Amino acid sequence: MTSSSVPAAVVNTVTTHHTLSDFDFELPEGLIAQHPAPERSGSRLLDGTCQPPVDRIFRELPGLMRAGDLLVFNDTKVVNARLFGEKATGGKVELLVERVLGGNQVAAHMRVSKKPEVGATLKLVCAPGHADGLSATMLGRWPDADGPLFRFVLSNDAGDDPYTLMERHGHVPLPPYITHTDSAEDAKRYQTVFAKNPGAVAAPTAALHFDEVLLAQLDAMGVQRAHVTLHVGAGTFQPVKTENLSEHQMHSEWYEVPAATQQAIADCQARGGRLVAVGTTTVRTLESWAHSGVSRGDTRIFITPGFDFKLIDLLVTNFHLPKSSLMMLVSAFAGFEPIMALYHTAIEREYRFFSYGDAMLLLRK
Repeated sequence: MTSSSVPAAVVNTVTTHHTLSDFDFELPEGLIAQHPAPERSGSRLLDGTCQPPVDRIFRELPGLMRAGDLLVFNDTKVVNARLFGEKATGGKVELLVERVLGGNQVAAHMRVSKKPEVGATLKLVCAPGHADGLSATMLGRWPDADGPLFRFVLSNDAGDDPYTLMERHGHVPLPPYITHTDSAEDAKRYQTVFAKNPGAVAAPTAALHFDEVLLAQLDAMGVQRAHVTLHVGAGTFQPVKTENLSEHQMHSEWYEVPAATQQAIADCQARGGRLVAVGTTTVRTLESWAHSGVSRGDTRIFITPGFDFKLIDLLVTNFHLPKSSLMMLVSAFAGFEPIMALYHTAIEREYRFFSYGDAMLLLRK
């Protein structure tokens, strides 16, 4: 969620012959997971590395790994980015903070019946027991006059910074397809066990299946671990709307590939290990770095069939929304026909879909 002046990573040219309709499928509403599995590693895992695909439990993953493999995780931390309030007229407003810009300024999505004027101050709802004068003053659009987000100054009587204010007064930014209001369960489970760098408004969901016991088992068998950071934005839930994929404007997200992770990848390649990306956000991060040479900055990389993967051998991922850029990414990785067949199998076997759903393991085609 940090602002950055570093140049954006490469935005690749779409080379696929596919159109948007190719990535559509019918999903029974009952398969959209509204709550996580009782245990993180107790979710199901569809093993797509073999034919026919095998039904497993996620805690069986160590049996599919080898000593010397490198698992790369996204260590972003979801912030309580959803804030509620009202205009001076009493009209209700909802903010979803996408980035912290510095100087107590934030860039946010705004849901409101009538947009407030520049300079207007919104009164935001404080958490119980914290009546500290929380407000948001609108400065205009972001990143420019025609930008999709709005720039606000968040403030309270004590002069706390935006991260502190969101932690105290904000709500877990659950995806739009989850119908319940956020709860204590969501505060715990819509976060990875190793979340470190605050800034995401959506969880790197493939990593939600890992618990401390599973991580310790992987460590014990000689599977290495490394981390990248990509602050997942709300754009991850937006369906692609243009039938011609080359016309799609990809959303921007901030990422970093630390020097230690770059070294871990080089070491993995040198010993002949496999690089296993945990989640599509890790894929976007690693391939942005591999294609651009930029290890820290903003990326709008759009991965579609025909994409030239530089690094990743295996992918752990959840099941994604129809017509989404993530469907296109996994199709690019494992092949369009194999992915559509796997999704058909998952629906037939009643796997649970989306953020709180089950996972699959994919091999690069």
